Amino acid sequence: MEGDSVTLHINIRHIPRYYMRYIEWFGPENNHLVRVIRLEKKTDEIIYHEDDMFSDRLQIDNQTGSLTIRNIRTTDSGLYRMNSHVSRELFNVTVYARLPIPVITRDSSCSSSSSGSSSVFKCVLLCSVFKVSHVTLSWYKGNSLLSSISVSDLSSSISLHLEVENQDNNTYSCVINNSFIDQTEHLDISQLCQTYADHIHCYSFSETVIRLVISAVVGVATVAIVVYDIRSRRAEKK
Repeated sequence: MEGDSVTLHINIRHIPRYYMRYIEWFGPENNHLVRVIRLEKKTDEIIYHEDDMFSDRLQIDNQTGSLTIRNIRTTDSGLYRMNSHVSRELFNVTVYARLPIPVITRDSSCSSSSSGSSSVFKCVLLCSVFKVSHVTLSWYKGNSLLSSISVSDLSSSISLHLEVENQDNNTYSCVINNSFIDQTEHLDISQLCQTYADHIHCYSFSETVIRLVISAVVGVATVAIVVYDIRSRRAEKK
């Protein structure tokens, strides 16, 4: 994982010290191997090469010859090779970026559906992650996958919607993962949806039509009363 310390283990203890002259390690740079560090066994002198690439993050064990890379970065991924005049070993290192924790927010959308004589409030949620690549973002209901979206190239953000009823008691979670690790954020429906539903009433289509009709009837009736009142007053004056 990015930020970890990684040790590439070898062991030269079984080789007599007088026979072991040097150990040198090569690391990846632009798809090529370049010498990064050398240990002179007779004097235990350590010589650093290409220091700009690792910025003092390398450490070599003068007893075993193992190489440690501190605070490893994704750019350190690639092939590493240990050379000595008696042996050679290869290591393939893959460094994974740490995944952010998904952020679940309530969408501003409002919807509802009728169930018998009552209207059920629908809560529209949005799960988002930012600055990620080669990941999949998914919604789960319990252990069942509901929906997912994947990106390969670096993306500024990816989001995935979910619509639930405010009285839903199921367990939902949003998961981001790559081939190595995952991060999960669990949904608290009571916090994001039920409190919102107490303050905002969302009408279904039929409720909306009925309310418009009632408003129109009331408006027409009000106009009729005003007109009748004006005509009555004019008649009285005459």
